[in-house]
Amino acid sequence: MAEVIRKALPGSAGEHELQLRWGTAERARRFYDDQVLDHLNPAMAEFVARQEMAFVATADEGGECDCTLRAGPPGFLSVLDPRTVAYPEYRGNGVMASLGNISRNPYVGILLVDFFKDVIGLHINGIARIADDAGLRRLYPELPAPDMPGRRAERWVVVSVQEAYIHCSKHIPLLAKLPRERYWGSDDLKRKGGDFFGAKGTPRL
Repeated sequence: MAEVIRKALPGSAGEHELQLRWGTAERARRFYDDQVLDHLNPAMAEFVARQEMAFVATADEGGECDCTLRAGPPGFLSVLDPRTVAYPEYRGNGVMASLGNISRNPYVGILLVDFFKDVIGLHINGIARIADDAGLRRLYPELPAPDMPGRRAERWVVVSVQEAYIHCSKHIPLLAKLPRERYWGSDDLKRKGGDFFGAKGTPRL
């Protein structure tokens, strides 16, 4: 039964099983029917084009998860077409946790939240691949150019959209942006936040 439901509706077999167990299947079905698309409609694409940050969730082949923040000027997350988005990977700490997960398990979840104007969120779930900067720019020359020194994309994550749906505004705080000085491309620990949490020199348990 769960397998049949999983194929007929968006979402996972686990969520469908719990909906049946806890009596929310009818409410969930209304949400699926009214809010969950398999592409970005024009309103979603416009929303994506003006966001400056995204939370990206990945997992490795064993299911161990990582969630990270990606940010840039409006449009850094590019809508290539209604079924495809891409975001740049800049030079970072060299760990490549997200890219490592994607190389083993291509499923990703992206959450964009507008804290400053509409106070609403958008989920984008899909299948990702890693593309080099030069190759993707040959296919999509309209990709945004580097906006700051040290902010040149080394590679891109290209996501084929499987699900796109709203995140309720109820608990999203309304925030105000303040000016701040940024040091793009710096390896200076103090300018990057230093050892804010005092982890350096602490042994892992």
